[in-house]
Amino acid sequence: MSISRRQAIRLGAAAGIAGVAAAAPAAASAQPAALPRSRRGGDMSDAALAGSLPGFRSQFATVNGVRLHYVTGGRGAPLVLLPGYPETWWEYHKIMPALATRYQVIAVDLRGMGGSGKPQTGFDKKTMAKDIFELIRHLGHDQVDIAGHDIGSQVTFSFAANHPEAARRIAMLDVPHPNEFIYSLSIIPQPGQRTFLWWFAFNQVKLLPEELLTGRFRLFIDTEMATPGLLFDQKSISDRDREIYARAYDDPAAIRASNGWYQAFGQDIADLATYPVVRTPILAMYADTKVEGPPALLAALKGIASDVTPLEIKNAGHYLAEDQPRAVIRGLTAFFG
Repeated sequence: MSISRRQAIRLGAAAGIAGVAAAAPAAASAQPAALPRSRRGGDMSDAALAGSLPGFRSQFATVNGVRLHYVTGGRGAPLVLLPGYPETWWEYHKIMPALATRYQVIAVDLRGMGGSGKPQTGFDKKTMAKDIFELIRHLGHDQVDIAGHDIGSQVTFSFAANHPEAARRIAMLDVPHPNEFIYSLSIIPQPGQRTFLWWFAFNQVKLLPEELLTGRFRLFIDTEMATPGLLFDQKSISDRDREIYARAYDDPAAIRASNGWYQAFGQDIADLATYPVVRTPILAMYADTKVEGPPALLAALKGIASDVTPLEIKNAGHYLAEDQPRAVIRGLTAFFG
């Protein structure tokens, strides 16, 4: 009897999960300290979460052929916040109320993320930057400040490269635009290596991630966030926060779309080679070097950006805005003015 590739993946996934379950007692000490599966915590809809932040509301706009979800509040000059993987706009919830006292904050779920649309294509950072460009035009803004973390940081750089007239200043949080260095990353960690980006390779695989992770994405989140260098304090992203993120990614379309951000790296690298030197002022905010190691962000910006202000956030891992929200607020307000 013949079976399809998808059926084969499902059978393999089931066998793999069964094998992991059988081996669990022997490997228990190697697992993260806690992998809670609680589904409590009240209404976790975007509307309810936005409403829990004073003066914020959840909204939608269709731009560049995709429906984007965003949360906005505050008054003043527009400040766009772009999140990263595996999170949503909610990753900024600790800093949004304070920023809203000075700026009109616009926290956006990227194409493929959270409440935004999950098309089959368009996950290269140039297209995603155009999404944001068209959104700010839709909202009536000619020029904005943008802060992006992780995948959002990559989109932020692409925005400045492709729409320099619309970028007043940008902040890149801990992650550079994809460059050829990615091709040198090993899939096997070297002895003593702290940060091992295992999900970069995992997310390149077609079909398998959604077959394995649908309904189980909380396990992925806890495992990824337990990777050395990603969090200074595991409690800084709470159980409820993790449930919010798990719900946002816990279906096949969301997993496929988020994998698309990584599968587009080859196109991103090719696009980067065509960009002029970015002259928009950049705040390069990176994790404590004692936690995450040497900042890849600063090295990556050499030669491709002319005005870079470095800022190390002490006692923080990769998830800067959650590990050290006050320091991130200070850094952003000092830079954006």
